[in-house]
Amino acid sequence: MISNVGQIMLYVNNQGEAKEFWTEKVGFSIISEEDNGQDMRWIENALTKEAETNIILHNKEFIAKMSPEINLGTPSLQFFSKNFDNLYSELSNKNVTVGEIVNMSSGRVFNFADSENNYFAVMEKR
Repeated sequence: MISNVGQIMLYVNNQGEAKEFWTEKVGFSIISEEDNGQDMRWIENALTKEAETNIILHNKEFIAKMSPEINLGTPSLQFFSKNFDNLYSELSNKNVTVGEIVNMSSGRVFNFADSENNYFAVMEKR
């Protein structure tokens, strides 16, 4: 049986910009960065080295050539935050595109966009 999500594959056009966004703007850490020498480079990042789920940044063009059957659209990711208001302010202050805070029955939510205009959601963890 599946116990948890281990990695999320995010297919990006520019790995350098994506790495910068996730580390410098969102505050993730690089767990590993590898290059097999044949244009296959991947960057693993997460909130902490102990995190159970990591985001892997893959080169969209390379993956399209290697595995044309894969849907390279952005996965829908929702993060939880115990410091919801602080995170919203921090991302806004770093010139990240953020949406309005919306009150839903399950809690407050906002979205934000990375450097390639992929949108992600954040829900307040109560």
